[in-house]
Amino acid sequence: MEIRDLLPQDEDAVRQAAALLVAAFAENWPDSWPDMDSALEEVQDCLSPDMICRAAFAADGQLLGWIGGRPEYDGNVWELHPLVVAPAHQQQGIGRALTFDLEEQVRQRGGLTIILGSDDVGNMTTLGDADLYVNLWDQVAQIRNLRRHPYEFYQKMGYTIVGVVPDANGRGKPDIIMARRVPP
Repeated sequence: MEIRDLLPQDEDAVRQAAALLVAAFAENWPDSWPDMDSALEEVQDCLSPDMICRAAFAADGQLLGWIGGRPEYDGNVWELHPLVVAPAHQQQGIGRALTFDLEEQVRQRGGLTIILGSDDVGNMTTLGDADLYVNLWDQVAQIRNLRRHPYEFYQKMGYTIVGVVPDANGRGKPDIIMARRVPP
């Protein structure tokens, strides 16, 4: 596997990146990128000059996954958005490698923190369909993963839940906000 910049002129890789968004998010986040047009728009946005857009390629050139980073707060904070790995290649360390690579890219740019939002639109955690306006931090402290929600992946990568946006995606569908200090 090789991780390198996803380049706008590599039209095949750009199309593969868009197809990955549609395929990988279809089951649990179908409204995120429901079709190739919306996915291509997302990839093009991530290819903007001020963004980080890195991709993992197999030896045969197949795109295995990709990650984006958006600068916030004058570059002190970067948002990880999105991270996607081909369903057939998940749980093989590709997401972990892409996340570490993004951290290094952010560190080289002087970033201090990486944040991300991980939506729970399908009651994949105990925060889904809960009244998060009552004892929020108790609920966060007792969060449980019900159906392979990615927050646990990020926790294993050193990210911490730093907030929750209740009803971000509709009533009972929160966005779980996580962050990690960029290692020096």
